[in-house]
Amino acid sequence: MSLDLNMWQEEPIDKICQIKESKKEYLKDLKKVYQDLKENKSYKNFHYEKSQRKPKIEEIEKESLGLGMCPVASEKTRCCNLMTLDAIESCGFDCSYCSIQSFYNGDKITFDKSFSNKLESLELDPNKTYHIGTGQSSDSLLYGNKNGALEAVIEFAKKNKNVILELKSKSKNIEYLLKNEIPRNLIVTWSMNTPTIIENEEHLSATLEERIESARRVSDKGILVGFHFHPMVYYEGWEEEYSKVYQLIQENFKPEEVVLISIGTLTFIKPVIKKLRERKFSSKILQMDMVDAEGKFSYPLEIKEKMFKHLYDGFKDWHKKVYFYMCMENKDLWQKIFGYEYSTNEEFEDDMIQAYKEKIWVN
Repeated sequence: MSLDLNMWQEEPIDKICQIKESKKEYLKDLKKVYQDLKENKSYKNFHYEKSQRKPKIEEIEKESLGLGMCPVASEKTRCCNLMTLDAIESCGFDCSYCSIQSFYNGDKITFDKSFSNKLESLELDPNKTYHIGTGQSSDSLLYGNKNGALEAVIEFAKKNKNVILELKSKSKNIEYLLKNEIPRNLIVTWSMNTPTIIENEEHLSATLEERIESARRVSDKGILVGFHFHPMVYYEGWEEEYSKVYQLIQENFKPEEVVLISIGTLTFIKPVIKKLRERKFSSKILQMDMVDAEGKFSYPLEIKEKMFKHLYDGFKDWHKKVYFYMCMENKDLWQKIFGYEYSTNEEFEDDMIQAYKEKIWVN
């Protein structure tokens, strides 16, 4: 509790709870104050510390191509069965909630020296459609074409028309995409959030305006774009701020230019929570009411339902024109938010791929 209060920039324990003769009563009062703070998160008096993170970049020779199933895939939640491609390992941004830091050495960004050759040699089933993303182990655009990574994935998409290749980013580094021919089956998506969360929790990343502008310029080139509201964060003023983000997107894009909008929120495993506390930095990201979520920790379902319904209602004019989905969320939420549900992950995957293909091959 003491570590958390310091991280949240709240008053220390000896200021928020008066000492009592009974330790039991004191702890009871302390837990109540602590829980009240978690349920009423505000950034009004919070002053974020500018990130000083400067990770080293190294080139290594990996034994194999980093292609596999999404590392957080689970049968306990509804999952789209995304395949992930590790073009780069670890990220140069410093988002406070990032789970990548628990998988890799946070002080090191690694590129595979022979990534291009490995990817070029990959053989796929020509009768199957693959949905592959490169934004799970790092940011897809932050480093541009360093080490030939972007060139390799673009050529891979050109060669394999049965692959839907998704780049996911919080970056404004789009110059390589603008200067080169991009195949229709490569889509570029941005992680979106409110200015409050971007400024206070998504350190070193592009601003909301820069993300919107980057997506607009990419879309003007004829590339399909998408937006991930993941994680949505529950805090004082969230409804008004997220509404403005929804409005910005709908003012700047036509639904036929947008292939997807995904919804998700903060979900932690114990090692990530431990890592965050060990950093002893200023962040309110753990100031949240956490409950068990299929073996992980996340918001109670009633808060998720409130946030996700708010977003879906905010895009009501796009409901039948853009593919909406929830990423790694409880199966029971689908009917409550969208009015329908999938019985299996495979059914979800098939429907998603079909929706994407209809946009990709529209011409």
